[in-house]
This record gives sequence, structure tokens and C-alpha cells, in this order.
Amino acid sequence: MVQDLERIRQTRQFPESAPAANPVFFRTYSRRDKKAGNLRETWEEVCDRTLKGIVKLGHLTPAEADLIDRMQHQLKSLPSGRWLWVGGTEWIEQPENFSGAYNCTSTNAVDWRAFGLMMDLAMMGCGTGAVLEPKYINRLPAIRNRLQVRLEGEIGTVSAGERRDETAVQVQDNQARIVVGDSRRGWVASYQSLLELSTDERFMGDVDIIIDLSNVRPAGETLKGFGGVANPIRLPGLYDRCAQILNRAIGRQLTSVECCLLIDEAAVTIVAGNIRRSAGMRQGVSTDEGFGTAKENLWQQDAEGNWRIDPERDSLRMANHTRVFHTKPTREECVDAVRKQFYSGEGAIQWAGEAVARSNADLLTDATTRTEFLEAYQQDTAYQWLKDHHPQLSEAEIEHRLGRYGLNPCGEIIGENFHCNLSEVHLNQLDPLDFRSQEEAFTAAALSVAALLNHKFNEPRYRQSREFDPIVGVSFTGLFDFCVQAFGVEWLQWWEQGRPDTMTGLKFKQQEQQYLSHWKEIVHRAVWGYCDRHNLKRPNRCTTIQPAGTKSLLTGASPGWHPPKAQRFLRRITFRKNDPVALACLDYGYKIVPSQSDKDENGRLLDDAFDPRCTEWLVEIPVEVPWANVPGADRIDISKFTALAQMDFYLQVQKHYTAHNTSATIELREGEIEGLGDRIYQAIANDEGYISAALLARFDDLQTFPRLPFEPISKDQYDQLNQEVELRRKTEDFHKALSRYDSGELIEAGPAGCDSDKCMMPEKKN
Repeated sequence: MVQDLERIRQTRQFPESAPAANPVFFRTYSRRDKKAGNLRETWEEVCDRTLKGIVKLGHLTPAEADLIDRMQHQLKSLPSGRWLWVGGTEWIEQPENFSGAYNCTSTNAVDWRAFGLMMDLAMMGCGTGAVLEPKYINRLPAIRNRLQVRLEGEIGTVSAGERRDETAVQVQDNQARIVVGDSRRGWVASYQSLLELSTDERFMGDVDIIIDLSNVRPAGETLKGFGGVANPIRLPGLYDRCAQILNRAIGRQLTSVECCLLIDEAAVTIVAGNIRRSAGMRQGVSTDEGFGTAKENLWQQDAEGNWRIDPERDSLRMANHTRVFHTKPTREECVDAVRKQFYSGEGAIQWAGEAVARSNADLLTDATTRTEFLEAYQQDTAYQWLKDHHPQLSEAEIEHRLGRYGLNPCGEIIGENFHCNLSEVHLNQLDPLDFRSQEEAFTAAALSVAALLNHKFNEPRYRQSREFDPIVGVSFTGLFDFCVQAFGVEWLQWWEQGRPDTMTGLKFKQQEQQYLSHWKEIVHRAVWGYCDRHNLKRPNRCTTIQPAGTKSLLTGASPGWHPPKAQRFLRRITFRKNDPVALACLDYGYKIVPSQSDKDENGRLLDDAFDPRCTEWLVEIPVEVPWANVPGADRIDISKFTALAQMDFYLQVQKHYTAHNTSATIELREGEIEGLGDRIYQAIANDEGYISAALLARFDDLQTFPRLPFEPISKDQYDQLNQEVELRRKTEDFHKALSRYDSGELIEAGPAGCDSDKCMMPEKKN
């Protein structure tokens, strides 16, 4: 037995030379394997587990299973990060847990149940989108009862065998007692019950609410099935914080910002408890001034120059905010939005017309019809247009079709009340001349997402949405790397010139388009063929681009379609202090520094990762892109690539590959605000496919924000840092180093629903 375990230990390294592969894989995707001495799973074991689950759910043929298996083992095509964590487990086979397999969701906030659902989704690891336009939140009842919350019963005082799983609510006169159940359902029900009590017509005047937490398991106990351990550190404060928000709205309905705060307070509780890293998207209508300015001056500076965050709005950091335009914005609105995003990181525009048109691709099958529909949408007559042109549609389906502009946290999926599963092709692993390998990779990715269409959700709104509008999302990462390999240094030089429409430039664009269109055709053919064979409704959109920050690190790909930060950079990956994987990184030779959030009493960043005041670690890993040593590549200054060049490449992907939306973060300098705003205006005005994109201020002074996720370095610095890593290295076997520290349960449970590096970037202070 001892020899068998030692043999297992010797083969547990991640099968990839990318510098960040082992740290990211063991931190994010590897579960405990009780059959192997409670060690974390190897990549082989993760592949076997997830394949078993997808074959069972999708009723795949041996040939389909073999294709997915080969592509995953070769790191050419990967299922979603969520499926890498839960796929093949008993937990995910329970209908109440189906949502845990999905990266992406969006929910219209029309009732208190929607708020509870979003907390439930976040606790299962889903990214949560919330549409907070007046047509939805005006369906919520007005707040009528003032809530006075007091806690009773300390967490963990009821023994494990006696704890109740379900939350109980007992009402007598003007008093309500909420006994919080020790389960995900219990937490959610207690939160939703509190919201419901604010509008409960049984009460008159103030309502005395007792929150009994004695059944909740204490910090450190295992969360069975999902993984990780409990840490209800913020749960006791959740109820009072929500009550304060509700009490400010007595006598009226909630505003969109108050809805944001209620949703985000639940998210803060989940994140602080180490149950989940969370991600959110909140959408408000463009005319909602309060929503548009909700995150302005979130950070405030005192007389001594120290920054603090507004405690009343602290939780708003849990989500991105997007303004939905139902008529095309003016040029001035577009430029103002770009300027606002440059200075505050907020204020993104979403053009809903394009989203709805794409979401009705099965009806808008030619350019003329599509143009007519977009004109009708702009004139607010889209409902009548659909009714006239498609009288077979029910009222409910027409309403659903016109609401398909809901977004997930990073904006790559569009729909209404949806769940969407993602897979990802790693283009940096593919030969541009090997078209068979490309077809296999995209087909495998398509099959892995199509299989989840067999899920039938318990919640009626999600079940109906899937019946009306089944959707999947096949993504890729490493497009920039693929193109350098395919087109050479000349392609980089063309980027440096701004991607102009010269003869050479037009040839490059045609070649890009050919690859993108070919891949899109493969995906749709594979998904639709699968659906036809299994009598499932065909999705009308199957392709997207996710940010791919974490999974890209498994193969060293440049994230999504984006250019890398530089040919070489220092990559900083976040861990909690004393995380076993981080300690293994230390033995492996990587350097650890305190995070941006750890400061001394004077506000200065800490330097010692083992300082008692330090709470979070950054592991620093020297990285170079796959083509860094191609002759001539070093002479290209990627940081000088213009915002308009990035926009041009993004639109190539948006037009020729993506059927949902391309998750994009375009980086710009202050002098590019007008030009980029004008280009976005043109793209919307001319129906070029633009839906939404995130913008991020770029600064030539790299010290503007210290210890960012990426720090560009020169080749000499890269070589020097690697030498230092080698000198510090105590072992060549990463997993052997990990096994020294790895005891007990994993603290966090799998990857986040959002996989974006943008979420790790600080907002610029106003």
C-alpha cells in the first residue's frame, strides 16, 4: 500500500510546462482523491472523472467519448472550469445542484425568489447576472415593514447530529423567528425570508426579527459533496445589513441600486466565508441616473491622503455594472461613456438591439430581415414586428425573445433567465496548418457543452427559458498566439502600425476571417448534429469568447482573443495566506509577496509575506508567451498597440466567430478617449455587431498601481528571475512539495464563475 501511494505521488505533476500550470491546476481544479491517500487528483484523474460524468449525462457514443478524452488529455479542448470541478461527482447528479455545472447565469429581478435564486447560484459557483431595469424591479412590492434584527444562538452550538438542514420561520404577532438551517438551502431561505418579511402584510408597524444561528456549522467543518469547508464569518451580519437597506425604502419600491446592494451583500457573505469566489453583472436601463452613478467616488481620500472605501457601498465591488441602451446611443453618449470608464472603470454601454437580434438568429435568417428587425427595435415596435412576421409565437415566447439581452458577469453570454455552459479550445496548442486537429478540438468542445442541454431545472423560470432558448457557449483562448504562429512577425508589425487596411492588412484580415468562420461552422455543425440525434431543440447561438484568465494559465495561452501584456511578464496569482499550494510554490522556487490589500498602520504595502498583519499572498511567476523567442518578435512593443487596433481585432472575432458576445477588455490611454468613443458609436450606428465591451485605462507609469496581476519585464529580467527561481528551488516535483503541506480539507471549492483577469484589476480612484 505504501509503495502504491508513493508511485501515485510520483506521477501527480501537471502534464504541461507552462510555469503557472501546477499552481493553478492544484489550486483551482483538483479535488481530494480518497482512493489515493486523500491526495489531490492528478490531471489524468480529473480527465477520467469529468469524462465519466459527461458521457453519462450526454449519452455519448464511444467515438464521441474518445474524442473528448483525447482533446482534454492533450490540453487542446477543455470543458468549463465548473465542470472540471464538479463533473462526474455524485453531487452534480442531484437536480437541485444542476446549476453548479454552469459558469454563466442571468436572472430578471422580478420577485423576492429571484434574490434567493441568485444567492443559491453564487453559493454553487455560478457567475450571477441580474437585470434591474424598471420593467422588472417595479414588479417587486413596496417596502412596508420596518425590520429590527437581533441575533440569538451562537453558530455551532447545536451538535452535528442534531442540526436541522432546513430554515424554519415562525411568526407570532409582530415578531418573526428565523431558525437558519445548516445547508445551502438553509442560508438562502433565511436570506429570502428576511426580504419577504419586509413586505409581509400580516404585520403592522415594526417587526422584531430573531435570527437563530445555532444550527449553522462552525468554521472549518467540511462542506460535503460540493467541497471546501464552512466559514460563516459574515453570515451573522448579513441580516442586519439587509434590514438597513430595506428600512431606508419604507413606503416605496426599491431602487435599482438598493437591489444591487441586497444582491451584493449576499455575495460578500459567500466570498468572506471562503465558500466561493464570486462574480456578478448588474444591468440597469440607460436612463436610470442613480444606477449609472452608483459606483462613482466609491473610494474616498482623507486629509492625510489615505484611501478608504465608502462602507455603505462597499459590497458594490462584487459586480460589474452595465447600462442598457434600447435605442442607439449618440456619439456624445458613447464618448462620455468611454471617458467615464477611463476615469472610474464604470459606465459601460450595452446596445440591446444587437443582443436581441443575435438571440433571434433562428428567425432573422438573412441580412434584410435582420435590418428590418433592428429598425423596428430602434423604433420600439419590435414586439409588433415579431407578432406580425411570426404569428405562431405565443405571447410568452415573444416576451422572452425580446428580453434576451441579459448578461453574465463578463458579458460573453446573452439571454433571459438563462444558464449557459462553456467550453474552451486552446488555440496555442494547435498547428495552424493542421485543420483536422482544429476540427477535432472544436468538435470536442461542442459536444462537451451540448451534453448539458439534457439538464432539466427544478426552477420554473430557468426550465422555461431552456425550453424557449437552449444555449451553449464554445469559446477559445490563445487566438493572438495562434495568429503569430500562422502569419509570422509581419502580422505583429501590422498590429504595431494600427492594423491599417493596406493590401497586406486586408490579406491578413481575410485570413483571420477564414479561420474564425471555419471554427464557427464546425461548432454549429457539431452542436446541431448532436441535438438532432438526441431530439433536443437546436440552440440558435453556440459560440462566444470568455475571458479565460485562469484556464489560459494551464497552457500559457494569451487570454481569450486579447494581445498579451508583453512578450514576458511577471504573473502574480492570488492565494490566501499559508495556502498549501502557495507554500509548495515557495519550495518550487517562486517568490511570495503580500497582496495589495495588506498594509501597515501608515497605509504602506507590507513587504514580508510572513508578517502577522499579512492576510493574502501573491505568488510571482516569470512567464513568456509561446512566440517570445521568434526572431524579430522582441522588437514589437505590445504596450503601444492602440485601442483602435484592439477594437478592430475584437470586431473581427465578434463578426466572424462569436454568436453570443465577445468578452473584451480594450485598454486605452487618455488621448484615445475621443477616437474610441467615436468608433464605438460608428459600430453601433452601422450595425457592425457591437453589443458591449469593457474598457480599462492604460498608464505608461507602471507604478500607478503596485503588484498588478501582470508586470511586463525585459528578456534580461526574465532570465534573471528564472535563475533566481532555480537557485531557490528545493524540489523539481511540485506535487511532492505540495504533499508536505497539504492536510485537511480544501478551503475554497473550485473555480469562480467568472474567469477574468479584469476582475482582479483595481478601479481607478476618482
